[in-house]
Amino acid sequence: MKITVQAWRQSSPTSAGEFVSYPVDNVSEDMSFFEMMDKLNNNLIRQGKDPISFDHDCREGICGTCGIMINGRAHGPLKGVTSCQLHMRSFKDGETLVVEPWRANSFPVIRDLVVDRSSFDRVMESGGYVSVNTGGVPDANATPILKNDVDLAFDAAACIGCGACVATCKNSSAMLFVGAKVTQYALLPQGQVERKNRVSNMVAQMDIEGFGNCTNTSACEVECPKEISVENIARLNREFLKASF
Repeated sequence: MKITVQAWRQSSPTSAGEFVSYPVDNVSEDMSFFEMMDKLNNNLIRQGKDPISFDHDCREGICGTCGIMINGRAHGPLKGVTSCQLHMRSFKDGETLVVEPWRANSFPVIRDLVVDRSSFDRVMESGGYVSVNTGGVPDANATPILKNDVDLAFDAAACIGCGACVATCKNSSAMLFVGAKVTQYALLPQGQVERKNRVSNMVAQMDIEGFGNCTNTSACEVECPKEISVENIARLNREFLKASF
Protein backbone atom coordinates (compact mmCIF):
# COMPACT_ATOMS: atom_id res chain seq x y z
CA MET A 1 0.00 0.00 0.00
CA LYS A 2 0.97 3.63 -0.49
CA ILE A 3 -0.45 6.07 2.03
CA THR A 4 -0.22 9.84 2.32
CA VAL A 5 -0.17 11.10 5.90
CA GLN A 6 -1.24 14.71 6.31
CA ALA A 7 -0.02 15.32 9.86
CA TRP A 8 -0.36 18.30 12.16
CA ARG A 9 3.09 19.73 12.95
CA GLN A 10 3.54 22.16 15.82
CA SER A 11 6.94 22.59 17.43
CA SER A 12 5.74 24.04 20.76
CA PRO A 13 2.57 25.07 22.62
CA THR A 14 3.02 28.71 21.63
CA SER A 15 4.10 28.26 18.01
CA ALA A 16 1.79 28.21 15.01
CA GLY A 17 1.03 24.81 13.55
CA GLU A 18 0.26 23.50 10.09
CA PHE A 19 -0.56 20.33 8.21
CA VAL A 20 2.34 18.73 6.35
CA SER A 21 1.91 15.86 3.86
CA TYR A 22 4.22 12.84 3.85
CA PRO A 23 4.08 9.85 1.46
CA VAL A 24 4.61 6.40 3.00
CA ASP A 25 5.38 3.51 0.62
CA ASN A 26 5.36 -0.26 1.17
CA VAL A 27 2.79 -0.16 3.94
CA SER A 28 1.51 -3.61 4.88
CA GLU A 29 -2.18 -3.96 5.57
CA ASP A 30 -1.22 -5.99 8.64
CA MET A 31 0.64 -3.04 10.17
CA SER A 32 -0.97 -1.22 13.05
CA PHE A 33 -1.55 2.48 12.49
CA PHE A 34 1.34 3.36 14.81
CA GLU A 35 3.67 0.89 13.11
CA MET A 36 2.97 2.84 9.95
CA MET A 37 3.75 6.05 11.86
CA ASP A 38 6.99 4.46 13.09
CA LYS A 39 7.88 3.69 9.49
CA LEU A 40 7.18 7.28 8.52
CA ASN A 41 9.30 8.60 11.39
CA ASN A 42 12.18 6.32 10.44
CA ASN A 43 12.02 7.79 6.94
CA LEU A 44 12.06 11.33 8.35
CA ILE A 45 15.05 10.58 10.59
CA ARG A 46 17.00 9.16 7.65
CA GLN A 47 16.24 12.37 5.77
CA GLY A 48 17.56 14.44 8.68
CA LYS A 49 14.10 15.78 9.55
CA ASP A 50 12.29 15.90 12.90
CA PRO A 51 10.05 12.87 13.50
CA ILE A 52 6.37 13.37 14.26
CA SER A 53 5.69 13.36 18.00
CA PHE A 54 2.73 11.25 19.16
CA ASP A 55 1.70 9.62 22.42
CA HIS A 56 1.83 5.86 22.85
CA ASP A 57 2.64 3.33 25.55
CA CYS A 58 1.09 -0.14 25.77
CA ARG A 59 -0.18 -0.33 22.16
CA GLU A 60 -2.73 -2.83 23.46
CA GLY A 61 -5.74 -0.52 23.81
CA ILE A 62 -5.40 -0.28 27.58
CA CYS A 63 -3.37 2.78 28.60
CA GLY A 64 -5.40 5.49 26.85
CA THR A 65 -2.41 7.59 25.75
CA CYS A 66 -2.79 7.05 21.99
CA GLY A 67 -5.55 9.55 21.33
CA ILE A 68 -5.46 11.21 17.90
CA MET A 69 -7.99 12.26 15.29
CA ILE A 70 -7.81 10.36 12.00
CA ASN A 71 -9.84 11.80 9.13
CA GLY A 72 -11.94 13.76 11.60
CA ARG A 73 -12.77 10.86 13.90
CA ALA A 74 -11.36 10.14 17.33
CA HIS A 75 -9.16 7.03 17.12
CA GLY A 76 -10.08 6.49 13.48
CA PRO A 77 -12.92 4.91 11.50
CA LEU A 78 -13.62 1.78 13.57
CA LYS A 79 -16.03 1.65 16.50
CA GLY A 80 -14.73 0.45 19.86
CA VAL A 81 -11.06 0.53 18.81
CA THR A 82 -8.16 2.68 20.04
CA SER A 83 -5.69 4.30 17.65
CA CYS A 84 -2.97 1.80 18.53
CA GLN A 85 -5.22 -1.16 17.76
CA LEU A 86 -6.28 0.21 14.38
CA HIS A 87 -4.70 -1.62 11.43
CA MET A 88 -3.90 -0.35 7.97
CA ARG A 89 -6.33 -2.80 6.37
CA SER A 90 -8.99 -0.36 7.52
CA PHE A 91 -7.77 2.05 4.82
CA LYS A 92 -7.44 1.91 1.04
CA ASP A 93 -4.33 1.98 -1.09
CA GLY A 94 -3.56 5.56 -2.11
CA GLU A 95 -5.70 7.07 0.65
CA THR A 96 -4.77 10.33 2.38
CA LEU A 97 -5.02 10.23 6.17
CA VAL A 98 -5.47 13.52 7.99
CA VAL A 99 -3.94 13.07 11.45
CA GLU A 100 -4.35 15.72 14.13
CA PRO A 101 -4.33 16.06 17.93
CA TRP A 102 -7.34 16.42 20.22
CA ARG A 103 -8.88 19.87 19.71
CA ALA A 104 -9.92 21.18 23.13
CA ASN A 105 -8.80 24.14 25.22
CA SER A 106 -8.50 21.82 28.21
CA PHE A 107 -6.06 19.63 26.23
CA PRO A 108 -3.43 22.14 25.02
CA VAL A 109 -1.06 20.91 22.32
CA ILE A 110 2.47 20.22 23.58
CA ARG A 111 4.04 19.23 20.25
CA ASP A 112 2.64 17.83 17.00
CA LEU A 113 0.07 15.18 18.00
CA VAL A 114 0.87 15.26 21.73
CA VAL A 115 -1.56 17.06 24.03
CA ASP A 116 -1.49 17.79 27.76
CA ARG A 117 -4.23 15.70 29.39
CA SER A 118 -3.18 16.44 32.96
CA SER A 119 -6.58 18.09 33.44
CA PHE A 120 -8.02 14.57 33.61
CA ASP A 121 -5.49 13.71 36.32
CA ARG A 122 -6.53 16.72 38.37
CA VAL A 123 -10.21 15.77 38.06
CA MET A 124 -9.36 12.26 39.29
CA GLU A 125 -7.23 13.62 42.14
CA SER A 126 -10.08 15.87 43.27
CA GLY A 127 -12.20 12.76 43.81
CA GLY A 128 -9.88 11.63 46.57
CA TYR A 129 -9.42 8.15 47.94
CA VAL A 130 -11.76 5.32 48.87
CA SER A 131 -11.85 4.68 52.63
CA VAL A 132 -12.01 0.99 53.41
CA ASN A 133 -10.68 -1.10 56.26
CA THR A 134 -8.73 -3.73 54.39
CA GLY A 135 -7.63 -6.06 57.18
CA GLY A 136 -7.12 -9.58 55.93
CA VAL A 137 -8.04 -10.69 52.44
CA PRO A 138 -11.80 -11.44 52.50
CA ASP A 139 -13.54 -14.12 50.49
CA ALA A 140 -14.83 -13.00 47.11
CA ASN A 141 -18.44 -13.26 48.28
CA ALA A 142 -17.93 -11.75 51.75
CA THR A 143 -19.64 -8.51 50.72
CA PRO A 144 -22.91 -9.20 48.90
CA ILE A 145 -23.41 -6.89 45.89
CA LEU A 146 -26.15 -7.00 43.29
CA LYS A 147 -24.79 -8.45 40.06
CA ASN A 148 -26.38 -5.67 38.03
CA ASP A 149 -24.53 -3.06 40.11
CA VAL A 150 -21.26 -4.96 39.72
CA ASP A 151 -21.70 -5.19 35.95
CA LEU A 152 -22.45 -1.47 35.64
CA ALA A 153 -19.50 -0.54 37.85
CA PHE A 154 -17.12 -2.76 35.87
CA ASP A 155 -18.40 -1.36 32.57
CA ALA A 156 -17.74 2.17 33.82
CA ALA A 157 -14.30 1.20 35.13
CA ALA A 158 -13.34 0.17 31.58
CA CYS A 159 -12.85 3.89 30.80
CA ILE A 160 -9.17 4.42 29.93
CA GLY A 161 -9.28 8.23 30.12
CA CYS A 162 -8.07 8.73 26.55
CA GLY A 163 -10.08 11.92 26.03
CA ALA A 164 -11.91 10.85 22.87
CA CYS A 165 -15.18 11.94 24.46
CA VAL A 166 -13.82 15.47 24.93
CA ALA A 167 -12.26 15.62 21.47
CA THR A 168 -15.41 14.54 19.67
CA CYS A 169 -17.87 16.65 21.69
CA LYS A 170 -18.83 19.99 20.15
CA ASN A 171 -18.66 21.48 23.66
CA SER A 172 -15.46 19.66 24.71
CA SER A 173 -17.43 18.11 27.56
CA ALA A 174 -15.74 15.67 29.94
CA MET A 175 -18.98 14.42 31.46
CA LEU A 176 -18.71 10.91 30.03
CA PHE A 177 -15.26 10.52 31.58
CA VAL A 178 -16.31 12.00 34.93
CA GLY A 179 -19.59 10.06 34.86
CA ALA A 180 -17.72 6.79 34.36
CA LYS A 181 -15.31 7.53 37.21
CA VAL A 182 -18.15 8.50 39.55
CA THR A 183 -20.21 5.46 38.60
CA GLN A 184 -17.50 2.89 39.25
CA TYR A 185 -17.44 3.92 42.92
CA ALA A 186 -21.03 5.06 43.50
CA LEU A 187 -22.48 1.60 42.85
CA LEU A 188 -20.13 -0.36 45.12
CA PRO A 189 -20.18 -0.44 48.95
CA GLN A 190 -16.48 0.48 49.11
CA GLY A 191 -17.21 3.86 47.55
CA GLN A 192 -19.98 5.06 49.82
CA VAL A 193 -18.00 6.95 52.50
CA GLU A 194 -16.85 9.77 50.20
CA ARG A 195 -19.72 9.45 47.73
CA LYS A 196 -21.12 12.98 48.08
CA ASN A 197 -17.79 14.77 48.38
CA ARG A 198 -16.36 12.82 45.46
CA VAL A 199 -18.95 13.86 42.90
CA SER A 200 -19.09 17.47 44.15
CA ASN A 201 -15.31 17.87 43.99
CA MET A 202 -14.95 16.19 40.60
CA VAL A 203 -17.67 18.30 38.99
CA ALA A 204 -16.16 21.47 40.49
CA GLN A 205 -12.70 20.55 39.17
CA MET A 206 -14.16 19.69 35.77
CA ASP A 207 -15.55 23.23 35.58
CA ILE A 208 -12.27 24.75 36.74
CA GLU A 209 -10.43 22.92 33.96
CA GLY A 210 -12.70 24.56 31.38
CA PHE A 211 -14.55 21.56 30.04
CA GLY A 212 -17.92 22.30 28.43
CA ASN A 213 -21.37 21.01 29.28
CA CYS A 214 -23.21 18.03 27.83
CA THR A 215 -25.99 18.71 25.32
CA ASN A 216 -26.96 15.06 24.85
CA THR A 217 -25.76 14.48 21.29
CA SER A 218 -24.17 11.17 22.41
CA ALA A 219 -21.18 11.69 20.11
CA CYS A 220 -18.97 10.77 23.07
CA GLU A 221 -20.51 7.29 23.35
CA VAL A 222 -20.19 6.73 19.60
CA GLU A 223 -16.45 7.53 19.54
CA CYS A 224 -15.48 6.05 22.91
CA PRO A 225 -13.08 3.13 22.25
CA LYS A 226 -14.47 1.31 25.30
CA GLU A 227 -18.08 2.13 24.38
CA ILE A 228 -18.86 3.73 27.74
CA SER A 229 -22.60 4.41 27.91
CA VAL A 230 -24.07 7.91 28.22
CA GLU A 231 -26.19 6.45 31.01
CA ASN A 232 -23.18 7.28 33.16
CA ILE A 233 -23.76 10.98 32.45
CA ALA A 234 -27.33 10.63 33.70
CA ARG A 235 -26.03 8.92 36.83
CA LEU A 236 -23.46 11.68 37.30
CA ASN A 237 -26.25 14.27 37.21
CA ARG A 238 -28.32 12.31 39.72
CA GLU A 239 -25.34 11.85 42.06
CA PHE A 240 -24.49 15.55 41.84
CA LEU A 241 -28.06 16.61 42.62
CA LYS A 242 -28.20 14.27 45.63
CA ALA A 243 -24.88 15.63 46.89
CA SER A 244 -26.10 19.20 46.43
CA PHE A 245 -29.04 18.63 48.75
